[in-house]
Amino acid sequence: MANPKKILNDPKKVVTEMLEGLVLANDGRVRKLDKHAALVRTDLPESKVALLIGGGSGHEPVFHGFVGKNMGDGAACGQVFAAPSPDIIYEAAKAVHRGKGVLFLYGNYAGDNMNFDMAVELLEEDGIEVRTVRVTDDVAAAPPERTHDRRGIAGDIYMIKIAGGAASELDTLDEVERVARKAVANVRSIGVAVAAGSIPETGKLTFELAEDEIEIGMGAHGEAGVSRQKMAPADEITDQLMAKLLSDLPFKRGDEVALMINNLGATTMMEMLIVNRRIRQILDREGIKVHRSDVGTWLTVQEMAGISVTLLRLDDELKHYLDMPAESLGYSRM
Repeated sequence: MANPKKILNDPKKVVTEMLEGLVLANDGRVRKLDKHAALVRTDLPESKVALLIGGGSGHEPVFHGFVGKNMGDGAACGQVFAAPSPDIIYEAAKAVHRGKGVLFLYGNYAGDNMNFDMAVELLEEDGIEVRTVRVTDDVAAAPPERTHDRRGIAGDIYMIKIAGGAASELDTLDEVERVARKAVANVRSIGVAVAAGSIPETGKLTFELAEDEIEIGMGAHGEAGVSRQKMAPADEITDQLMAKLLSDLPFKRGDEVALMINNLGATTMMEMLIVNRRIRQILDREGIKVHRSDVGTWLTVQEMAGISVTLLRLDDELKHYLDMPAESLGYSRM
């Protein structure tokens, strides 16, 4: 497979120029911190619990596209496929802090864990209280007894939505953390890769797949999945994904869920809707009710071809925060 063409200027300046464009696309609703790759809402209310999200660039619109009303209050942005540095996280947290503490919410990756934890130490020296919730929704990354080792993938979006709503309504950091942890405990995702994405600075592919191969469970940076196999019809692939998802929590008859089908970068809406058709057949058969569906592009790996499927088991509290109106460049829903 030939390396893809990209419409860029200097490959070493893609994050800087991307953030400049992202700020302009938000029409004044976010600003970039001086000298730091971080975005902050311009309309942050006083005296609220702050929600800081973040991670590597190259997965747009997550994370920096999810700063807005009832979403993230700010985002710390790393280079492509790399964690933001501790100083970026530190400055972003100070910028969003409104006197009631800051919740850190991000995907469970070693670099992010290390750098966000370093920022926590710096903030605590300044007297700013911080709590950390890591998203661990990827069922392919580790067995159920080791959920703490799992990666965060597209479940991040529902977690940001719920934590953002909770941070808008609840008065204490303890309560916002409680809701976020409940959401993380009830979300599961799995992906399938059909073709690789690439790294803008080098032009190199993130992994290699034969023309007739797919990989079930591949991670957002090309991490190994659970099986590499020959291409198959959509229904057969969907059956494999759903068998893995439903057995993991496990989801059971009578559950009510939110369903997200996420485009990893180069997959068409037509393909995702065909998968959605099969997912709904399976959920109907299993007696699982879909409260809401989201089908679109939220966590990408440049032009990787493939999808991920996320199920979030709901109760009345999670449903309330999920259904609150949201406004951000990457995800808005009334």
